[in-house]
Amino acid sequence: MKFLIAPNAFKGTFTALEAVSLFEEVLIEVYPTANITSQAIADGGDGTCELLSLSLGLSKTHCISLNAIGLPILGFYGWEESTKTAYLDVSTCSGIGVLKVEQWIPGIASTFGTGLLILEALKRGARQVILGLGGSATIDIGAGILQALGFLFLDEHGRELPAFSPDFLKRCRHIQKPMKLPNISFTLLCDVKNHFFGPMGSVRVFGPQKGLKEAELETTESITSAFAELLYRKSKRERLDQAGYGAAGGIALGLNQFFPCKLKFGAPYFFERVGMSEKVANADWIITGEGRYDLQSKEGKACYELLQLANNQGKKIALITSGKEGYTSGFDAILELPPLDFTDPAYKNKAQEQIQGLLMEASLRGLFN
Repeated sequence: MKFLIAPNAFKGTFTALEAVSLFEEVLIEVYPTANITSQAIADGGDGTCELLSLSLGLSKTHCISLNAIGLPILGFYGWEESTKTAYLDVSTCSGIGVLKVEQWIPGIASTFGTGLLILEALKRGARQVILGLGGSATIDIGAGILQALGFLFLDEHGRELPAFSPDFLKRCRHIQKPMKLPNISFTLLCDVKNHFFGPMGSVRVFGPQKGLKEAELETTESITSAFAELLYRKSKRERLDQAGYGAAGGIALGLNQFFPCKLKFGAPYFFERVGMSEKVANADWIITGEGRYDLQSKEGKACYELLQLANNQGKKIALITSGKEGYTSGFDAILELPPLDFTDPAYKNKAQEQIQGLLMEASLRGLFN
């Protein structure tokens, strides 16, 4: 029997790598002679480039940076010397996951700390940045990154606006490009297909997840629209808003005005880089999972993309998840997790028991034979 263990992160409980270990413990116990291959998967969400760096065996470089509200944080990026490429995630420094709830302040939150990581990579000789967009705390259209790379943002009196200034976008009236732009290109990985503007855009859909109140949505849309207009006028490029620009508060929209950018949906890119198709081809059963498989999963999330690979190659695939949405998606088996009480101090231990218990029960009753 040949297994491919390939979970995504179980958000709020386990990283994809931790999930791999949980799955492995059970399968090794029940199938001691099985051939087990493991590959944690990601789709552009939090930690995608960190996981990709680990999967590709890249070196990890740490450097001091700033989080989304300007407090010190230890950042890092993966480094590929042969191509002079840095791999980093917006979530590492500018992510909502490194903030307390009371620190969710969209009017201040900036991607400046992510820009500082990019600047460090530039000093090392980077020519390309692979940037994972998932999990950001910001709606600054990439202004913080641009600021770290030498752009100046001025108020109505021509005074420079420091990073993390309250109402930064609202107060900005002029943009000054650096005399010489850094020689860098970007590949931007996203896990959503939302545009930046519109009723399904970044502000309306993701703003409330970053601390925006309902009464602030319309005003914030107006502010971001005006700021985007400043970017368009300064770059003199086409006014472009495409699928994926809604990720990470519009970072792709901002960077694309001044740098060569390729926008990629994270799961296909990740799968190609780690040779996922070959790993699927060599398996009899694929075991995947995520915290909750839902309607958004079919919009390019990792488990759904893995399902397509499995179906195309005629391979069996099981999904471990909570919720009911997976039952109609085409998986060969669904191992449904019960609801988890995140207010329980022992919730992580209970989550482990649930995941491993479901997998053990399915294995013992011969599901994978």
